[in-house]
Amino acid sequence: MSDDADEEEDAPAVELGERTPVEGAPLARVASRLEWPIQKSEIVRKEGEVTIRTPEGPQELGDVLDDVETTYFSRRQDFVADVEDVVGTGPVQTS
Repeated sequence: MSDDADEEEDAPAVELGERTPVEGAPLARVASRLEWPIQKSEIVRKEGEVTIRTPEGPQELGDVLDDVETTYFSRRQDFVADVEDVVGTGPVQTS
């Protein structure tokens, strides 16, 4: 065995603390399920009832998209940016 392997075995385990549930799916996960380019109406049809995580708490994607002016997304990054412009970015609320 190498010295590096011995050091790893002696290293203390990291305590993660208690699990705090977070309601909703990450926006990136929802975006990864879609094929690009895509119309906003098609996103609403496929994923509109999905609850996503936002800094203000869980929100239904269809409700968020009501506030997005873009009607056609050529890239996933454009979709994520437009949704984040509406809901913001940052830590999400926990239950």
